[in-house]
Amino acid sequence: MRAVVTRVSSASVEIDGIVTGKIDKGFLVLLGIKNGDTEVEAKKLATKVCNMRVFSDPDGKMNLDLNAINGKILVISQFTLFADCKSRRPGFTLAARPDVAIPLYELFVSECRNAGFTVETGEFGAMMNVSSVNSGPVTILLNTEEM
Repeated sequence: MRAVVTRVSSASVEIDGIVTGKIDKGFLVLLGIKNGDTEVEAKKLATKVCNMRVFSDPDGKMNLDLNAINGKILVISQFTLFADCKSRRPGFTLAARPDVAIPLYELFVSECRNAGFTVETGEFGAMMNVSSVNSGPVTILLNTEEM
């Protein structure tokens, strides 16, 4: 499982001209699920995201977590994080099929909510327009195979 986690001052997702998710300060999480991922990876990744200390303390050091700043999370499904780019046209056979990916995506979201955070989402498989105002910018790539 992979996540691109961006610290944002705001982020939103729009589907067919309608805003379906919107947050102020917090994290925009682009979440990719690959073949072979399980509930273990989803829970591990949610815990990591919810506890990352990348928000500035009064001294300007990245010391605060999401809870300390009363932050929110916007989660967007992103199968393209597992693109095979050996040729000019990416292949996506590494990405999990929807019957596997959707329950793991929903588990990730649920775990973040159970940790006490407001979590907004896009719609799995939909064509989405995602907007964000990156803060810092701070963008971190997480891969459960490396955690």
